Amino acid sequence: MTLETRAIVVKVDKQFALVQANQGNGCEQCNGKGCGTGKLSQMFCSKPRQFQVDNPINAGIGDEVIVSVAEGAVLRGIGLVYLLPLVLLVAGAMLASSWAAQPSQRDGYAAAGALLGLVAGFVFAKWLSSRQARQQNQPYIARKWSGEK
Repeated sequence: MTLETRAIVVKVDKQFALVQANQGNGCEQCNGKGCGTGKLSQMFCSKPRQFQVDNPINAGIGDEVIVSVAEGAVLRGIGLVYLLPLVLLVAGAMLASSWAAQPSQRDGYAAAGALLGLVAGFVFAKWLSSRQARQQNQPYIARKWSGEK
């Protein structure tokens, strides 16, 4: 299964296109009415977001298109961006607090370990996402928008 949303092509560069997703429409499953995604994006995203996607259909600037991404890719992205740094934060705090020589030093060691774990999690997530960018799980323009679903 794939997730799809409408977008407008704002720039074309070889096999890629920069698209701007329509604001407030959620993921086209419920048009932002069921899960509140559209409302959250309106609250926190004041300016339109633009994304680089594959352009296998050679869409041109100004074309309204349907952008697709595999459902599993979204879940992997969430895990990579949120869960990996969180797990390394907790692991860093636990590991560093166990190294403290005296019980009074545990909090300081735990805080330093948590910070190092968090930073390592973000760096590792960035590295992994750059390696995965070459795989086929990237968003792509599936077709031009025809005015109907």
